[in-house]
Amino acid sequence: MTEDKDVAVEFYYRMRAAVTGRKDRDTIRREKGQRQRSKPFDVGRQPKTVLSTIDGLIQSFGWQSKVAEGDLFANWKELVGVQVAQNSFPEDLTKGILTVRCKSTAWATQLRIMQADILTKIEERLPELQVKELRFIGPQAPSFKRGIRSVPGRGPRDTFG
Repeated sequence: MTEDKDVAVEFYYRMRAAVTGRKDRDTIRREKGQRQRSKPFDVGRQPKTVLSTIDGLIQSFGWQSKVAEGDLFANWKELVGVQVAQNSFPEDLTKGILTVRCKSTAWATQLRIMQADILTKIEERLPELQVKELRFIGPQAPSFKRGIRSVPGRGPRDTFG
């Protein structure tokens, strides 16, 4: 009698699958078990080096220029020399214009004289940056137009006369 019952249950599930498109529980369980079985070195599961993975990410997201910009900022000392790097640092790179902040206006003037050499070194080492122009600026002086030292209105004037 139990054999007939198993045959009847099996027949019911097969007919339901044929009519409704739903699979029986055992078939679903078997398919799920087969999908979960994977082998460590199946196709697409080979180990990859970190370098190839990072290079792929950089290429796919288009980060080449940002990585080169970071390389320029991080290796400024090797590019221009120790003494120049102690007195200046790259501040911004926008639309092919590299802005370099200097510790004094004398250093900014000196680096303007060396501009062609620095630009050549940058183009040789990092051509993907496409730096067209260098802008050297001195230190920022404090501005008294706003803040506690500002004077409202026209400011102090000579009232005699």
